[in-house]
Amino acid sequence: MEILIYIALFAPLAAAIFAAIFSMKEKNIITGVINSIFIALSTAASITLLYVIDENGARLNLIDWINVGDLNIPFGFVVDRVSAVMMVTVGVVSTAVHVYSIGYMANDKSFNRFFSYLSAFVFSMLILVMSDNFAGLFIGWEGVGLCSWMLIGFWYAKDSASWAANEAFIMNRIADLGMLLGIFMIYWQFGTLQYEAIFAAAADIDTAILQTIGILLFIGAMGKSAQFPLHTWLADAMEGPTPVSALIHAATMVTAGVYLVIRANPIYTNIPDIGFFIASLGAFVAIFAALMALVNNDLKRIIAYSTLSQLGYMFVAAGLGAYWIALFHLVTHAYFKSLLFLGAGNVMHAMNEDLNIKNMGGLFGALKITAVLMIIASVALAGIYPFAGFFSKDKILEVALNENAYILYLTLWAGAGLTAFYSFRLIFIVFFGEASWKERHMHPHEAAKSSLLAMLPLGVLAVIAGFFENIFERFVTQILPEYTFGIAHETVSLMVAATLGIAAFGIFFAFYMYIVRCGFSKKIEQSVIYKFLFNQYYIPQLYQNYIVRPFEAVANFSWKKLDEKLIDASVDMIANMLHQGGDKARRMQSGNLSVMLRWMVFGLGILLLTAVFYQI
Repeated sequence: MEILIYIALFAPLAAAIFAAIFSMKEKNIITGVINSIFIALSTAASITLLYVIDENGARLNLIDWINVGDLNIPFGFVVDRVSAVMMVTVGVVSTAVHVYSIGYMANDKSFNRFFSYLSAFVFSMLILVMSDNFAGLFIGWEGVGLCSWMLIGFWYAKDSASWAANEAFIMNRIADLGMLLGIFMIYWQFGTLQYEAIFAAAADIDTAILQTIGILLFIGAMGKSAQFPLHTWLADAMEGPTPVSALIHAATMVTAGVYLVIRANPIYTNIPDIGFFIASLGAFVAIFAALMALVNNDLKRIIAYSTLSQLGYMFVAAGLGAYWIALFHLVTHAYFKSLLFLGAGNVMHAMNEDLNIKNMGGLFGALKITAVLMIIASVALAGIYPFAGFFSKDKILEVALNENAYILYLTLWAGAGLTAFYSFRLIFIVFFGEASWKERHMHPHEAAKSSLLAMLPLGVLAVIAGFFENIFERFVTQILPEYTFGIAHETVSLMVAATLGIAAFGIFFAFYMYIVRCGFSKKIEQSVIYKFLFNQYYIPQLYQNYIVRPFEAVANFSWKKLDEKLIDASVDMIANMLHQGGDKARRMQSGNLSVMLRWMVFGLGILLLTAVFYQI
């Protein structure tokens, strides 16, 4: 079993190093193929571990990492039923993304560098989910942050890509300060950073301290999972290559925050008030992001907003104590969301990188396979039976109803209708709407066969993953707390019917608006509410005007007035005085004997005067 853990963890690192060696060389498809093989090998080892581990899991201490005084942190890993599920999810999605990228990035001159970054991203995420302590988790946490910066800004010559990468990096560093303080508090209170010892003692810790720890850890989760108000980076991250978007949104960075709350469930179970706050924020974000997706015309941003919304659903389940359901939705969401993004990449290539869905339309004939796969993913996202999203999303609504959190339930129920609407708004406009691209004499074509082949397993999983609900529950509740439902079967049936009904209505309304009526009227698009949503509630502008610009003004003042005119001027003055003094003193070393004798007499006189002065 130990060899399987090594393969699962270090195969992506080997792939990253291999591609890095050739990163400055000319692009070579072999680099992508070998990297994909390494990632597939890691995935195979993870799947094997999923089958062979028991409820006790497997532990591995690689080295004694930090050993100072009473602080002892081994570089250790744990493969239990939670981390194994995450490993398989990360592995399946990243394997598909790697294979897809061989065709997608084939014409990019930095092909080798891209695969090095991509594999390093997977390695960092595996460090995060496999670590058996908070310090190791934080190393992986920062690793995915660094890799996301490199991948979002992969085309760094574009100012927008560089800016988006910096935004994501800085916003996550702000949140990570909260998480780091939480980890410090954990060590101060528990005397260790090992999960096992911390979770065993969590119930005995003062509630106020535990609440502080829970809040600080969740601040870190808010940054990684782009929860309000640290959400703006997620849509801007679409500047990176599309396979990066698929990996970030489906299986790596943004799911890390949800994983943290799930993994730290013994802490959050003992602070239900904080859990309810997390659930409330999640419900708010679910509807908050869905409303932005309704009006956006950028292909990738619409899908990005849907990720933000679905993360809200996951946090609702985790906040209300249904940790296994949150994990279940994380897994099912990973498959259909990555499929949507990869399909969007195919559409982009067909449209010469144009992202405006209003410039598309009628693409079903040219991109039949892509269209079918994206429709499957959209049906799953909308939560229609029997696709994967139906099982996991409906379970979250059932949790809200079971907890008598009726406002949360109604919010999520409305979000389900909005999700169905914006998902099929995209489908109807892109594949069945009026083909506006014909006026530009474009010739859209299907993606490379390797890219389509990579998408097929995700399409299958988007259909069948939900049927493993009972097996999944029995498997992970060996580690995670069980969740007991107390509502009547008839109530559940009514809830399911209501959810399916509003989802079906959302799809029908999207069909009516974008196939029958060809979209909203100009009057609606020029309304205050429409513009308010289209401009992301003007939150980016608020951040720019009241945070970024004042900070920039302070920085410029500090640079021009304090640094240059005070600090630099003071240092330069001292340097000039020393230089001038040295220049004048240099005349004593002229080599002229008579001059040097005079200086000797002068020095002797000074010494005699000094001696006389001290005698007096």
